[in-house]
Amino acid sequence: MRVVYLNCLRPPADLGPEAVLAAWPTLAQVPAAVSRAGVHVDVVVAATVEAALQRDGVAYWFVPGGPRRVAEAVAGCEPDVVHQQSLHFARHTRAVQRRLPRVPVLVQDHGGQVPQGWRRLVAAWGARHIGGAAFTAREQAEPYRRSGILRRGTPVFEVLESSTLFTPGDQAAARATTGLHGDPCVLWVGRLDGNKDPLTVLDALARASRDLPDPHLWMGYTAAPLLRQVQRRVTSDPVLCRRVHLLGAVPHDRIETFYRAADCFVLASHVEGSGYALLEALACGTPALVTDIPSFRRITADGEAGALVPPGDAAAMARALVACSRVDRAELRRAARARFERGLSFAALASEHREAYQALAGER
Repeated sequence: MRVVYLNCLRPPADLGPEAVLAAWPTLAQVPAAVSRAGVHVDVVVAATVEAALQRDGVAYWFVPGGPRRVAEAVAGCEPDVVHQQSLHFARHTRAVQRRLPRVPVLVQDHGGQVPQGWRRLVAAWGARHIGGAAFTAREQAEPYRRSGILRRGTPVFEVLESSTLFTPGDQAAARATTGLHGDPCVLWVGRLDGNKDPLTVLDALARASRDLPDPHLWMGYTAAPLLRQVQRRVTSDPVLCRRVHLLGAVPHDRIETFYRAADCFVLASHVEGSGYALLEALACGTPALVTDIPSFRRITADGEAGALVPPGDAAAMARALVACSRVDRAELRRAARARFERGLSFAALASEHREAYQALAGER
């Protein structure tokens, strides 16, 4: 089977092909995993400068120009299926369909809000004849169906966006390296914004602290529109000011050690297309306390690798944090890693991709 993995988001003009793959690791890792699963993969990237390279059995084609030029490059690969990344590139979708009317296009959701207004009309026009849509969790397709972007008969596949190569390691050594401590030691990795909802996590920690031995929350983040609110909440609370540590940005080549050091990973997101930090935590064997939303529910296997709580519910999160601290932590770590190996690794991801491609190609 031949598949084109189509990326329509242009990389920065000053990055060469190797630098693009370094900056966007998913663009290298996912096609390579699918290739190892026995699928012939070409990657076509809408770009500013024309280039080509081979890596890990995958051919990469960087194609300048508009949707029609990109569609010509896709057609030149003679695919059985086109796997387009994102529902937000309708002109590329239609250009590929016009050029290859008999080849199914699978469009992968990467999160974000469902388009509204004229953008909804454009997205519906682009998705009108696609072969299928892929989401981390099947439930995520429903808002797109209700809005009319996806037709009722469009097949929906559960396909992970990406995975990670992180692994478990010695927790004591990781704590010595990072300086993280606490009982429990709780780690946040994510933006400080309204969607990820750090204020709910702070409220939960404040509530739970009296029932925990020595809790500490370590918060790694980059973009932080709520930083001032977080700082005010921490400094105004005599419990939190001793137990919350704002780390700022942690380089990605060091974050694996932080996951290994933690007893628990926490996020309070209201909406997520996937959950890269959650995947990384589970890969390191770190149990997760996250919100009960479709992508997190699927990634954690309904809380099998930790606990799920309603979004915005600080009291429920506090109770779950206390409960998680009182069970066998070594067993929780084993369960987290087992969940990753069974359903979230690159091998598992590649299997999901291959099955979706086979289902679509079989309908030709």
